Amino acid sequence: MVVLTLSFVEWSLYRAIREQAVKDEARAADAIVVFGAAQYNGTPSPVLKARLDHAFDLEEQGLAPLVITTGGMGGDPKFSEAGVGRDYLVQMGMAEEKIILDERSETTFESIQAVAHLLRQRHAKNCIAVSDGFHLYRIKQMFKAVGITAYGSPDPESPIETIAFGRALYSLREALSTSLWYLGYKG
Repeated sequence: MVVLTLSFVEWSLYRAIREQAVKDEARAADAIVVFGAAQYNGTPSPVLKARLDHAFDLEEQGLAPLVITTGGMGGDPKFSEAGVGRDYLVQMGMAEEKIILDERSETTFESIQAVAHLLRQRHAKNCIAVSDGFHLYRIKQMFKAVGITAYGSPDPESPIETIAFGRALYSLREALSTSLWYLGYKG
């Protein structure tokens, strides 16, 4: 019975994750938050580049006056994901003064906590969360838990979401991560 119940919970979460993954809720907001992904020696990975390109497009549409890039060093002593994100956006033509970095966070939970703090300092109450679609359900739930309204905007060029196996695998992983977060895990 326990296995059946757990299976049902995970399947329900998987469905919620997939529904959110294809829903673009981008609208006027206080900030655009780009969630980090790998970078290679100062160059965004294809996943990070796609997220940054999407955030750039949203900012160009005038949807938010501020962009927050997230992501720590990830073991790289020289470059953070957030710093690489900022540099890439500036090279694309975004004004550097519009970009704030969260370079210390190494997990989604840490990023949410840091971004919520940055938003509260500016009396901001909402944001557009930019990540791969599979990631947005958990991001929105975490922001809600800290009193911030997040509008999900999935990266339309996600290298992960375009491959059925990757989409399913990462969504299953998110279902597990979401369950663990609901149970109090802060990773």
